[in-house]
Amino acid sequence: MFHGSMVALVTPMDPSGSIDFNALRDLVEWHVSEGTHAIVAVGTTGESATLDVREHVAVIRTVVEQCRGRIPVIAGTGANSTAEAIELTKAAMEVQADAALLVSPYYNKPTQEGLYRHYLAIADACHFPMILYNVPGRTAGDILPETVARLAERPCIVGIKEASGHVDRVAEILALCEERSASIRVFSGNDGEALAAMALGAHGVISVTANVAPKAMADLMTAALAGDFAAARAINARLVPLHRDLFLESNPIPVKWALQEMGRIQAGIRLPLLPLAEAFRERLRRSLGQAHCLVSTSAPQGAH
Repeated sequence: MFHGSMVALVTPMDPSGSIDFNALRDLVEWHVSEGTHAIVAVGTTGESATLDVREHVAVIRTVVEQCRGRIPVIAGTGANSTAEAIELTKAAMEVQADAALLVSPYYNKPTQEGLYRHYLAIADACHFPMILYNVPGRTAGDILPETVARLAERPCIVGIKEASGHVDRVAEILALCEERSASIRVFSGNDGEALAAMALGAHGVISVTANVAPKAMADLMTAALAGDFAAARAINARLVPLHRDLFLESNPIPVKWALQEMGRIQAGIRLPLLPLAEAFRERLRRSLGQAHCLVSTSAPQGAH
């Protein structure tokens, strides 16, 4: 069910920081029409850290309602409190999301056994498809492959977004799961490593780049899944500068500025994040042009 280009969707906001639900619906329609394979709502790219629970659930509900079952919706429901992660995951179930993406607990730095018990507690409480999310650069903790393999023995733990920066983790996780007769899908969490991850057995990418280049990322993943790596490399070549420059400042600062430049969202982002610094704008604008993002394949949905 989960494969290909899965966009880590931004949460559009107006200049005051209020959520722009009309622009959110328009983004969903654009992604469906451009071939995005799944939408991740309110992940870290969606500024989950600064949305309250009511807003968090409202964004997930809006994305689910707008998708209308055409593509899967994965709800970001992770937290560094196990109880809060359970609460958010249950809320995602109630609004009929298809799965939950759960970032590993941040700041409190649990042990591997603590990580294992954290995810098992959520699985036991929710019985809902779960995708683990390993991003040590954000959380200061690393879900090691051995822990992933243990967790993969639970049928509801169906995948992991692997963003450790070690692309060889894909093969290591899959090999350890096979030893345990467990099954899990690995998704790259870094656009720049996605093609290499696919060659090692990943099933897709949870992508920042797909926010601005949805068709290109969908075509790239479709080619890689079909084993046509020559076609995939050709598509990826024009996206390499974008993969890099969407991280000129902390995500989602650059990608929200890029979408604003494309006329798809307003200039809204919440403190402590700020709009992209002027010094980086021309560089990112050039990368958008190289990836053909500034000439949309469909009429701009616009920000309301």
